[in-house]
Amino acid sequence: MKTIRSYKMLAAVLAAIMMISLLSACGNGGGNGNQGSKSDNAAQGDNAGNKDNTGAAGDSGNGQVKELSLFIDAPWYPVKEWKGPVADKITEKTGVKLKVTVATDDKQLPLMIASGDLPDLVFTYSNVGRLSDSKLSYPWNELIGKYAPDFKIDKTRIAIHTMDDGNFYTVRNSFATQEEMKQNKYSIGSDGNPGIAVREDIMKELGNPPINSLDDFVKVLGMVKKKYPDMVPLIMDKDWLEQYFLQQFGTEVLLDGWYEEDGKVDYSIRQPKMLEFFKFMNSLYRNGYILAENFALANDQIDDQYATNGKAFAHSHTVATADTDNIKIKSSGSGTFTFKMLPSALSKDAKVVSTGLGFAGTFITKKNKDPETSIKFLQYLASDEGKKLTMFGVEGEHWTWNNEGHPDLKYNPSDADFVNGNGIKWWYLYNDGVTEGMLSYVPGLQKTQALMETKAITVYKPQIGLIQTQPDSEEKTIKTKIDEMVKNEKVKIYLAESEEEAVANYNSMVKNAENMGLQKLVDWANATYEKKKDLFK
Repeated sequence: MKTIRSYKMLAAVLAAIMMISLLSACGNGGGNGNQGSKSDNAAQGDNAGNKDNTGAAGDSGNGQVKELSLFIDAPWYPVKEWKGPVADKITEKTGVKLKVTVATDDKQLPLMIASGDLPDLVFTYSNVGRLSDSKLSYPWNELIGKYAPDFKIDKTRIAIHTMDDGNFYTVRNSFATQEEMKQNKYSIGSDGNPGIAVREDIMKELGNPPINSLDDFVKVLGMVKKKYPDMVPLIMDKDWLEQYFLQQFGTEVLLDGWYEEDGKVDYSIRQPKMLEFFKFMNSLYRNGYILAENFALANDQIDDQYATNGKAFAHSHTVATADTDNIKIKSSGSGTFTFKMLPSALSKDAKVVSTGLGFAGTFITKKNKDPETSIKFLQYLASDEGKKLTMFGVEGEHWTWNNEGHPDLKYNPSDADFVNGNGIKWWYLYNDGVTEGMLSYVPGLQKTQALMETKAITVYKPQIGLIQTQPDSEEKTIKTKIDEMVKNEKVKIYLAESEEEAVANYNSMVKNAENMGLQKLVDWANATYEKKKDLFK
């Protein structure tokens, strides 16, 4: 009996020792590779250069990874799954992995909203206004106050995303103020800027005529048409038909936007320079420099095929066009020719007016099963460390930091296969225009030079971007109808058989817009502009 009692006492002592050890390990973050103590997280944030803004999420203290569902409202999105080194590193840092669904078309999310069948997170650019609703999404400000009080967002971003109910439900990526861009000389913008590339070999055969103006460019297109009658002088991406030329005429925005002059705003098609732009585009068609079918291309790959298969002299798309085309030509073996970018400014009037408030935002829906983990996940992505990881890739593997203030990339950011395959950039569920703008700074790339030229002629007017119609409002209905009408009628101007017909079609388009309630819409826009513009003072 004495021996049995001794064994029992020994077993009790050993059990107590094991319990003490386990409690000690838990208190020191033992067994948790993703999340340390609160002070550890703060230290990580300081080391990342973004004090008190690096949060870890999704770890319950036992090393388990939490899965959140994410719907990406962009049918064209190039990354479909949560995989690759960037996604893996984000999961390692946050304890969160995403189950990703990419939209099949632009009607899918509105149908999901109507049915109430929403995932944990939604990433969207076209439905930001609709999801900024307390019935559908959690306000970020409430979640930050409750779960992530050290998640700091600057006042400007909060102001431009705050809705009429006093809450903000997202912060869009890709936004930067003019001052932020000015202070970061290596932040030069993104691929989302227009550009035109031309065949270098054909330019040489033509005697390398100068292209320093729009007139010069048109003359060269005429030379190409005469010497190479079977070649298309200029092929244009279906989504980038007019942006480069609008830039050269100094028009402030695209055809469905607002412009400002002398403190008043108006709808873009009524800009004084807009008629000259339309007459120029029509002249390109009437002279045979662009194809009528270019305005009805089935997808955005056809223009690339024209360019890389040697069927076109000039290719209009983005500032990355030459670099991207050259990579495709080399990898496919379709030719030995190369493309070179035209200057970003081909006229004294060339100007870019940035009215954007960012591109897309992430929403934490009311169907979210773990709002705390979600807001802390976004907090990590918003940190300096998180933004660099998302945008540049894994430090050491994909890039190193240059003491001058920019990343030295170990890859070509215009190599879409490499970027997409490694999950670089596209998990920018929270990021900013400054960090994204540095991804483009690669000395020696043509895109770098084109973006530096673009930055030099860019003026920032984000206050105009605050003129946003609300879902289901009368203004929304009017603007949607006018935008759709302009989308259809502009092609009639481009493809007119004479300049007189083009002018008549333009005047008819403006008259149609006015008959559809344009002036009422403009009056509303000016009243909104007066209320909102002081946010940037």
